[in-house]
Amino acid sequence: METSLIDTALGPVTVRHTRVVSGTATILLHGAAGSWTTWLPAIEAAGGAEATDDLVVPDLPGWGDSPALTAELSPESLARAVATVARALGYRRWRVVGHSMGGFIALELAVLEPAATVSVLLVSATTLGGRGDRLGRAGLVGAAPSLALMLAGMRLLAAAGAAAAPFVRWLDRRRLLGLMLAPLFDGRQPGAVHELARDLRPAAFVRAVACLRRYPAVERWSRITCPVMAVHGDHDLFSPSDDDARLAGIIPRFATLTLPATGHFGHVERPGVLAGVLRSR
Repeated sequence: METSLIDTALGPVTVRHTRVVSGTATILLHGAAGSWTTWLPAIEAAGGAEATDDLVVPDLPGWGDSPALTAELSPESLARAVATVARALGYRRWRVVGHSMGGFIALELAVLEPAATVSVLLVSATTLGGRGDRLGRAGLVGAAPSLALMLAGMRLLAAAGAAAAPFVRWLDRRRLLGLMLAPLFDGRQPGAVHELARDLRPAAFVRAVACLRRYPAVERWSRITCPVMAVHGDHDLFSPSDDDARLAGIIPRFATLTLPATGHFGHVERPGVLAGVLRSR
């Protein structure tokens, strides 16, 4: 895959991409505790980068190799940055696949760019029960207790500043991080745990959750015109199955698929599920 640096309103975005053979891209958006590398298992299952033309995989501003001011991050600003990246690479239209927070950004992109967004695939998207609007701390605990607990941990890491990264790596070396993150996965995923240890951005995570809690989901998502498919594991603590009915009542063209024996990282635990999506044209 090629690597490019593209200027956006949030700052330079580092994006990995394959060759352009059509005017429609497949954009992969990672979650709030990851980077572009979270998609590597799915890309490899699809036959590798050489088998996946028109693939665009950015590090979202504030994560990975794309620095950004945390205070400027919002669903709208991130979605606009993704559109800027896709157009700079020569695309007029796109299919968007978003994991966790990336799914939230994918939905906002569909709202902002209805003509350009062909479809949205949500992979374990964290939608806070299909309603982000003005959800207070007590509401967050009730709607998504696992997310609220993870947020508390991220606040502590963010407060630790520069000491947070070496501490997380120490936890990883001692195999304690895997125990702490066990609820995210159904089964052992040591490679994914190592990736999370490297890619955690606590301040950006805290900012993302704060923005999502205030997001007017019902008003925004009811405007989506493209088809939306939600895929999540049956053991996903961050994307409970009762989200499906709420989202179906908001998004006009909504469908869902539940993966058995799968946690919050369906694209890592079952990478073959996305292989057909990445190979399709």
